[in-house]
Amino acid sequence: MTAPQPDPFPGASRPDAPGGKAKPEAAGQEPSPVAGLAAEYAAKAGLHRTHDGRVDVLRSAGGVQGIAESILPGLLFLVAYTITRDLTVSLVAALAAAAVFTVVRLVQRRPLTQALAGVVGVGISGWLANTTGKAEDFYLPGFFTNAAYILAMVLSILVKWPVAGLLFGFIRNEGLDWRKDPDRLKAYRLGTWIIVAVLVLRLAVQVPLYLMGPEGFAALATTRLLMGAPLYILGVWVAWLVTRPAPDADPGRQDAALKA
Repeated sequence: MTAPQPDPFPGASRPDAPGGKAKPEAAGQEPSPVAGLAAEYAAKAGLHRTHDGRVDVLRSAGGVQGIAESILPGLLFLVAYTITRDLTVSLVAALAAAAVFTVVRLVQRRPLTQALAGVVGVGISGWLANTTGKAEDFYLPGFFTNAAYILAMVLSILVKWPVAGLLFGFIRNEGLDWRKDPDRLKAYRLGTWIIVAVLVLRLAVQVPLYLMGPEGFAALATTRLLMGAPLYILGVWVAWLVTRPAPDADPGRQDAALKA
């Protein structure tokens, strides 16, 4: 994380559709409220799947345009500040890039959520950097966002509702059945730890560079770009592979296992 944007979970509203949502409840039973919340969370997380039931990592990261939206404002900020050493010019360049992407989405008639989130994020980062007069503070809000994600994911593991299970479980048509299987629960906890490790790695590399002040700015800005969308895509893909069901697992999940 759209003329109209494709459904991230094709067929999710039709239990009989191929590659649809999790298995329907028994006839006459209402879907579990928790299952509904989990499905909604998976959809809002922006995860997409291919027609054969695999996770579409590139599309889940927003596609080429979405990745550009997440990278270009920061890249322009880095380039502009490196050349001019003028914080105001650099911030204007970053905000202008984010604004252009919003206009592009308007023209394309695509949802503005991701672009507006980018404008708000760049705006907050720019305001903070402009207030303190420190270019490195442009990246400070991202540290708190990253830490919040780590906290939420670790908590999900501790309460045995790992985020990877909530997201991948619906893509694989497992619904919430994976919680009844100790092996699947263990796999999804491991998958969530992998994503947590990616987020922790970001902080472990970037915070020391931030603390170096102006001397660490170029390295901080560069690692921020490299450890953004590219590292996210890698982390999600590894987590997906690690949590694959065994081909000879529960016969009832045989088809989902083959697709995964």
